[in-house]
Amino acid sequence: MIVATGKSILKGIAIGKIKFLKKEQAKISDTAGDAAAELQRFEDAKALAVEQLQALYDKAVVEAGEDHAAIFEIHMMMLDDDDYIDSITEIINSQGKSAEYAVKTTGENFAETFASMDDEYMKARAADVKDISTRVVNILTGADTGLADSDEPFIIVAEDLAPSETVQLDKSKLLGFVTHLGSTNSHTAILARNMNIPALIGTDISEAWDGKLAIIDGYNDCIYIEPTADLLETLDKKRVYDLQQRALLQELKKKPNITLDGTEINVYANIGNVSDVGMVLQNDAGGIGLFRSEFIYLHSETFPTEDEQFAIYKRVAEMMGGKKVIIRTLDIGADKQADYFNLPKEENPALGYRAIRICLTRHDIFKAQLRAILRASAYGTVSIMFPMIISVREVLDAKEVLEECRQELIAEGVKLGEVEIGIMIETPAAVMLAEELAAEVQFFSIGTNDLTQYTLAIDRQNPKLDPFYDSHHPAVLRMIEQTIKAGHKHDCWVGICGELGADTSLTETFLRMGIDELSVNPGSVLNVRKTIRSLDLSK
Repeated sequence: MIVATGKSILKGIAIGKIKFLKKEQAKISDTAGDAAAELQRFEDAKALAVEQLQALYDKAVVEAGEDHAAIFEIHMMMLDDDDYIDSITEIINSQGKSAEYAVKTTGENFAETFASMDDEYMKARAADVKDISTRVVNILTGADTGLADSDEPFIIVAEDLAPSETVQLDKSKLLGFVTHLGSTNSHTAILARNMNIPALIGTDISEAWDGKLAIIDGYNDCIYIEPTADLLETLDKKRVYDLQQRALLQELKKKPNITLDGTEINVYANIGNVSDVGMVLQNDAGGIGLFRSEFIYLHSETFPTEDEQFAIYKRVAEMMGGKKVIIRTLDIGADKQADYFNLPKEENPALGYRAIRICLTRHDIFKAQLRAILRASAYGTVSIMFPMIISVREVLDAKEVLEECRQELIAEGVKLGEVEIGIMIETPAAVMLAEELAAEVQFFSIGTNDLTQYTLAIDRQNPKLDPFYDSHHPAVLRMIEQTIKAGHKHDCWVGICGELGADTSLTETFLRMGIDELSVNPGSVLNVRKTIRSLDLSK
């Protein structure tokens, strides 16, 4: 038996034979005769690549949700980038090179440029430009991608997996995957989590494993090659147990989120767009605690209009049938960039021009969104939440713009509903001013991802800092408790919408602090409910 370790993306057990993904190296011809013919070959290959990416986007929307399918929209946009196309055209025309050589060279040059940038988000684009270039080169050369169908279930082992490759795999046959490269925050890792595929990254792999029986043990961060009979029996029982537990979770639907001693709490879900609402309803969330409206902007090539946004918010409100829908206003900037905003390059974008800071200086953008949300409030229970607040002045200014929008719509004869106003608590400044802020709003939602980042002075996008990033840090937990106490002192309810909300090792801690609501990814709703119903806070 061989044991190889890695870093687990998803806690779970997968048992099956290994399919080693060995990608054929495309055979690239250096020179070509007719430049016009090569340019046409490139255009034809690019068009086919866009068709393939659109099909992958449609498939990913169904399997992983619209947020995670967005990577394929980014890839399609990159293929149409003027600088990218100009580079390929120039190499073909001036150097007499083949289309595949021009695409490969351009891809390598662009990837190197991205990789050398200081900004972590831009560095991550290096993998994307490599992915799209490889796709076009494979089309031009007819290279085998190694993703042929299999007759039996399998575990994929590969040097790395691009997001497009992950989506192409037959999920009915895919048991799990193991890669040598990759990171826990990569697009592929996110897709794997949403598809519930046990996976390991950072593993020393071997082509000699191909065809051998293996077990991915996501609980212990390892893979066993040719396991012993005893180990196979033990981990198969664990796998079956996991499946049984998932089935038992379904029995918790329609049951209250109430502890054994009678403490009740709301469990809501986080979404990025309309397509995620199905999962919210399927997992029986009590409402939507965080609608990340910035994804509407990230999925658009221009500023979404008031009417376009209204149609989305209205549909979500109607689909939720009166359950609370909390819409966070635009939180663009930092690691979430849209080219048409023309945001300046910043040395430290996480501390820069983002979120409410953009909205309060670009009233045209802000008012279009606020008017759309207010109009949608007539069709359900809609709340507005302002992100990245650091002062009372910002809240007052945001409320002033909101009231201006409200009066305009009333004058136009538009029907409106009642709208709760809240803010995100995600900076130490907001925690320190929580009592003053609570006097101005109806609710707080603690964004634990950014609160941890800013409290610990650690860039959460930087993988080198993973060993130092501690979301359970006493300082973070004390800030959460301080926020809850301050909110309650002024009749302001308090929730958590960051990753810690789904961390069931902290559920009891949060309930003892007095938290009113937890908003988690839809797939975690029932597990959090199960934990809540097992607690007795009277002890």
